Amino acid sequence: MDGRFVRLGRDGGCLTVELINSKPLNIIGSGAIAELAGAFRSLGSDDDVRVVVLRGSGEKAFIGGADINEMVALERASAEVFIRGLANLCEAIRACPAPVIARLAGWCLGGGLEVAMSCDLRIAETGAKFGMPEVAVGIPSVIHSALMPALIGASHTAWLLMTGETIDAQTAATWGLVHEVVAPEALDRRIAELTAKFTGFGPQAVRQQKRMLNKWFDMSVHGAIEDSVEQFGLAFLTGEPQHHMRAFLSRKGGKS
Repeated sequence: MDGRFVRLGRDGGCLTVELINSKPLNIIGSGAIAELAGAFRSLGSDDDVRVVVLRGSGEKAFIGGADINEMVALERASAEVFIRGLANLCEAIRACPAPVIARLAGWCLGGGLEVAMSCDLRIAETGAKFGMPEVAVGIPSVIHSALMPALIGASHTAWLLMTGETIDAQTAATWGLVHEVVAPEALDRRIAELTAKFTGFGPQAVRQQKRMLNKWFDMSVHGAIEDSVEQFGLAFLTGEPQHHMRAFLSRKGGKS
């Protein structure tokens, strides 16, 4: 159900989660953070959702950062509660069984970039801007900023976190922070193409792949390989490999 800060849209197996009522740049405070996290946690029990699109309201921003008006009044204990809430949101996105696509229009800053990095795919329009400006307001970049070195390397991470400067969409793509950059008028069309692709795949295989990718962040290469051998075998218990492989062979006239 829709809430004060979240609007849900459903089109078959695709669910859109939209941040609303959060100022022109989609600034997130405790209320919006908790509501978004609740929306993603509820998806765990909905097997009919094949893919999720996360977006901000309008075209000015995906998420422009955490609410400084709220943070300025924090002290140590309340600051830890606040940032734990944002961490829980990022983990809820990563734990969502279905793949999550971040629709990145306009500004994506601070906590908003951490949310975007927690998504599985990041599709940006050419005017999008990315940054981690926390140092400029006296705080370090924390929680899911820890994903950044694996995504873009230590050098690029140091630049973003230490300087607080923003980068454009093409630089973000070159660094590996986003997967694709498209013209603003093509953004929704490209995301629709991706959601159609996911809804055509076997849902269990896609969910299994997402689980493995998340586990591999915390595993050695050898451990990930050994784990994936078991997961490969388990995939055949779902019946999806047999179904999709037979369909593939049928299209190829039975030739490998």
